[in-house]
Amino acid sequence: MSFRDNTKVIDIGGVKIGGGNVIAIQSMTNTPTADVDATVGQILRLEEAGCDIVRCTANTEEAAAAIGEIKKRVHIPVVADIHFQYKLAISAIEHGADKIRINPGNIGSADNLAEVVRAAKERNVPIRVGVNSGSLERELLMKYGGVTAEGIVESAVQKVRMIEEQGYDNIVVSIKSSDVLMSVKTHEMISREIQYPLHVGITESGTVWSGNIKSSIGLGIILNEGIGDTIRVSLTGDPVEEVKTAKLILKTLKLRDGGIELVSCPTCGRTRINLIELAGEVEKLIAGYPELSIKVAVMGCAVNGPGEAREADLGVAGGEGEGLIFKKGEILRKVPQERLLEELKNELDNWNG
Repeated sequence: MSFRDNTKVIDIGGVKIGGGNVIAIQSMTNTPTADVDATVGQILRLEEAGCDIVRCTANTEEAAAAIGEIKKRVHIPVVADIHFQYKLAISAIEHGADKIRINPGNIGSADNLAEVVRAAKERNVPIRVGVNSGSLERELLMKYGGVTAEGIVESAVQKVRMIEEQGYDNIVVSIKSSDVLMSVKTHEMISREIQYPLHVGITESGTVWSGNIKSSIGLGIILNEGIGDTIRVSLTGDPVEEVKTAKLILKTLKLRDGGIELVSCPTCGRTRINLIELAGEVEKLIAGYPELSIKVAVMGCAVNGPGEAREADLGVAGGEGEGLIFKKGEILRKVPQERLLEELKNELDNWNG
């Protein structure tokens, strides 16, 4: 049994996390939240990509108020991200936020925190306690001689206890670092300290290229240890890329079903087709079949491609001027090279296993 099977179940606008529920994929908009049209447009794209929960900054009163209108036009829960200004947390709750993200350490006085918790309690809105390596308190930095996993965990547990002392336990916890191995250690440690759901991510991980590598390594280790109830792949780029990567990480770890898995060969001197272009076209094609949980192979050699990809449910193998359509290692037919994509689409449209 994994740690995530024993975490408290929290309902975020109808999406249940924790307690062994399916790991939810999150992302965050990078549009001005007060620009409702732009924000809604981005959220709809995130939904289409497979996002389960979205976070929007509530950095102004206009942004907090916009959450109400945004929620009318989207189909997934909306989380309000708050820094420093406790009144904006209350405003976001009043305008219908499905969850708020705060760091109790920078929300101001204990009275301010009590006001936020009171508002959340009245509407049963979950509070995500967010702590990262860049927000560690001075006394903990001095205690541990700098930023350490022990300091991050102690800070997070302190913040959780502050909310519990207000008589509230509708809590999700997030502890992040840009250091992959430190992130792994913090999650291992805190999973033994609390039973609240954990939102997992590698913060400030970088661009789509470097961020995907760091996130895949860090999230892969943490999730494979049975830790984590929701995830976000934090990238400097289009947030849709975050969702695509998160889906692939979860599918690779066998933690979520749905959607086609693509495998393709790395090419060699036998390749007689533009395999890079073909694989890219197939990747775009299969995105339109989220209901299929199968493996599709794109191979560059018609001689032994089907054999190498025998475990694939369906595949194409390129040759000089022509190619093969194959199913579970068996050749279905030979087709002209320019029709490979069309023929593959026909097979997907009529897939019956």
